[in-house]
Amino acid sequence: MLTRNCLSLFLWVLFDKGLLTPLQSQARSLGAKGARGNVINVPADEAATFHRVKRGWVWNQFFVLEEYMGSDPQYVGKLHTDLDKGEGSVKYTLSGDGAGTVFTVDETTGDIHAIRSLDREEKPFYTLRAQAVDTETGRPLEPESKFIIKVQDINDNEPKFLDGPYVATVPEMSPLGTFVLQVEASDADDPTYGNSARVVYSILQGQPYFSIDAKTGIIRTALSNMDREVREQYQVLIQAKDMGGQLGGLAGTTTVNITLTDVNDNPPRFPKSIFHLKVPESSQVGSAVGRIRAVDNDKGKNAEIEYVIVPGDGGNMFDITTDKITQEGIMLLRKPLDFESKKAYTFKVEASNAQLDHRFHAMGPFKDTATVKINVLDVDEPPVFSRPSYTMEVYEDTPVGTVIGAVTAQDLDAGSSPIRYCIDWKSDLDSYFTIDAIEGTIATNALLDRENIALHNISVIATKVNSPTLTSQVGVTINVLDVNEFPPEFPMPYEAYVCENAKPGRLIQMITAEDRDIPPAGQKFYFRLMAEASTKPNFTVHDYGNNTAGIVTKRNGYNRRQQEFYLLPIVIEDSGYPVQSSTNTLTIRVCGCDTDGTIMTCNVEAIFLPVGLSTGALIAILLCIIILLVIVVLYVALRKQKKKDTLMTSKEDIRDNVIHYDDEGGGEEDTQAFDIGALRNPKAAEDNKLRRDIKPDAFCLPRQKPPMEDNTNIRDFINHRLQENDADPSAPPYDSLATYAYEGNGSVAESLSSIESVTTETDQEYDYLSDWGPRFKTLAEMFGEKESYNPDTVT
Repeated sequence: MLTRNCLSLFLWVLFDKGLLTPLQSQARSLGAKGARGNVINVPADEAATFHRVKRGWVWNQFFVLEEYMGSDPQYVGKLHTDLDKGEGSVKYTLSGDGAGTVFTVDETTGDIHAIRSLDREEKPFYTLRAQAVDTETGRPLEPESKFIIKVQDINDNEPKFLDGPYVATVPEMSPLGTFVLQVEASDADDPTYGNSARVVYSILQGQPYFSIDAKTGIIRTALSNMDREVREQYQVLIQAKDMGGQLGGLAGTTTVNITLTDVNDNPPRFPKSIFHLKVPESSQVGSAVGRIRAVDNDKGKNAEIEYVIVPGDGGNMFDITTDKITQEGIMLLRKPLDFESKKAYTFKVEASNAQLDHRFHAMGPFKDTATVKINVLDVDEPPVFSRPSYTMEVYEDTPVGTVIGAVTAQDLDAGSSPIRYCIDWKSDLDSYFTIDAIEGTIATNALLDRENIALHNISVIATKVNSPTLTSQVGVTINVLDVNEFPPEFPMPYEAYVCENAKPGRLIQMITAEDRDIPPAGQKFYFRLMAEASTKPNFTVHDYGNNTAGIVTKRNGYNRRQQEFYLLPIVIEDSGYPVQSSTNTLTIRVCGCDTDGTIMTCNVEAIFLPVGLSTGALIAILLCIIILLVIVVLYVALRKQKKKDTLMTSKEDIRDNVIHYDDEGGGEEDTQAFDIGALRNPKAAEDNKLRRDIKPDAFCLPRQKPPMEDNTNIRDFINHRLQENDADPSAPPYDSLATYAYEGNGSVAESLSSIESVTTETDQEYDYLSDWGPRFKTLAEMFGEKESYNPDTVT
C-alpha cells in the first residue's frame, strides 16, 4: 500500500507540474488549468468559436514498476477528456500492446491498471492507443491517440560471466603484476537507470597469488617468482557484484584455472656421485654397455640433457649419447676391450641443459658431473694370432714338404689352452700346402709353378683344445718366386730386308726380346751372333745395352740372284741366375731398291709390296681361293649324284613298282638274296652267286641258266625263275624280292593276300624252321607252339 501511495504522489507531481509535454500540436491548450492526473480541459468559448469538437486531453507516457507483487492491480494512470461532464456519456477504450491482457481501462472513469507482474528484461515498454466515444451513438468524440507505458527497472538480475570458467597460463618466476587474463561479467538490468547494472570485480579465492582490477576485471600476479616445481596449478574464484558493490547488490562468480608454464630455472643433477657398470670383454664395438641418468625438475625442452665424457683415464674407450625419450645417458663401447690388458676404467661424465635461459645464469652453473667406473668382465675368447695377416715366399719347383713359414696363435685367457692349426679347405682346394697342427708350420704339398699360379691366398684356422667351438682365422699370402727357367726369345717373328745396293754399316732391323720369367728389377738382355756366323759375317749385331739391338750390314752390296735369303743366328742371354740363353734365327731377304733405299722388287712378294700387301695377306687370299675351288667341286659332284639318283628312282620304270612283304629272312647280312640289277640287266643274272644265309651242300652245284635275249619279256623271265626256285627242294624261304607284275584276278599267281587263304595256321607245319639255323630259332619257337584258340576271349 505504501508503494502505491508513493507512486500516486510521484505521478501527481509529474503531471501537475507540467513535466509532460503534449503529443499534439495544440500548445495553447496547455495554458488552461488541467484537471488532476493527465486530464486537460478545453475552454468553452474556444469550443464555440470553432463550432467543432476538439480533443481536449493529451499525455506523453506512463510508468509501471516491474516485478510488482501486490494483491491489487497496479494503478498506472487515468484517461480523461474535457467533453466528459461526469454524466456517463463518454466511454473510454484501450488498444495496442497488452491491452486487455496486461493493461485494463475503466470505461467510465478512464483509470488504467496493470493486471499482472511485468519484467523489463522481457519487454521494456508497451505502445497503446486510447479513444473517447459517445456512449449513446458510439461515435468517437476524440481522434485515437497513442501513448507509451514504460516498465520501470529494479535490480532483479545478478551479473553473469558468459565465457566462464576460464583457463589461463603464466610463466613461472614471472615478476609482480604480470598480466594473466581479463574477465568480463554482464548484467541484464538497465544500465541507464540507477546502479543496477554497474559491476565491480573482486577475488574470493586465490590470494595472495593473484589480484584483479575492480573495474576492468584484469587479473595479474600478486607474487613474484612463483615456482612451477613447487606448485603448478591455481584455481582463482572471481566475483562480480552490481549496485557498485554496495550492500544489497546482486553478485555472480566464476573460476579461473591458472597454470604456471615451465622455464629453464633448474639445472640437471645426478642423484649420486658415482655410477658402477660392468661389461664383458667380448662386447662388440658400438654396443651399449650401460645407462646413467641426471634429474632435471623442468619439463619439455627445458629438461633435455646433453651428456659429455670429460677427457681422462679411459675416456677414449667409451662414448655417450642421450636417449631422447628417457633423457638417460647411454654408454657405448668405442674400442674393443681386453680383460687381460685392463680390467677397469674410471672417468667423469658431465650433464648440462641443451636449452639455456640467460635470466637464470646467476643461480649457478647449469651442469653437473658424476664419476663412472666400468669393470671389464673376463670372457673365454678364441685364440689370437700374433699378426693380423701373414706373407710368405717360396720358389717354384721347391721340393714337396719344404717348410716355407709358420703362424702363431695363443690363448690370452687365464686357462691358456693349447692351440691346434688347420688350413681351411675352401681356400686351398688343390691342397698345395699343409700345416703342422701343433707347431703351425706351413709346408708345400705339391710342386708349384709360378707361370700357372703366381699367388696363393689360404686361410689358417686356430682352435682351442679346451673349447673347440672357439676358433679364429687369419689370412696367409704365399708368393711363388720365379726361377730363371725360361730363356729370352724374340717377342714376334721379324721380317728383315736388305737392299742389293746396301753399304756397310747400314741399320736394317731393330730387335728386342722377352722372357716368360718374372723380370727382376734391372734385368737385361744381351744380343750377339753365334760363333759360326761371326767367322764370315755378312751382318753384325750391335747391342745397345737397353734390351734392344740392331742388325747392321757388313758387306758392300748383295746379289739376290746368288742368294735371296740370309739366315742370321742371334744368341740372346738374360741376366738371371742361372743364365738362360736361346738362339733365334732372323731371316733377311735381299730386295731390289732405288738409290734412296726404297724397296722396289723383292721376288714374288716384292711385287705386291707397293700395293701394300704383306705375306699374311697373300696367304689369306690363297686360302680363300682354295676354299672356293673346293666348294665348286663339291657342288658339281653333288649335282651329278642327284641327277643319277633321279634317273634310278623314276616312277615311270615299272620294274621299280615292287611290293615288299615283310617276311623274315636272312637278316641284315642277306645282301645277296636278290639283285635288282638282274631285272634291269638280264645278262647279269647269268653269274650265279652262292647264298650266304644258308649253309650250301657239297653236292649242290651252281645251276646253269639259259642265256636270255635282250628282248625277252620280263614276265617270262620272272616265271622262269619262279619255277626254278619252286623246283629246288634244297632252297628254304629267305628274304628275297619277288616282283609279280600281274597279281590278282586273271593272273597265273592269282591273289597273294593271306586274307583269302583257304588254309589256316593249324593246317601248316613249321617244324622245318628249326633246321634253318640259329637265326630262325625265335621264329621256330613262335610258330612251333600249339596255341589254343578261344573265340570267347576275342573282342
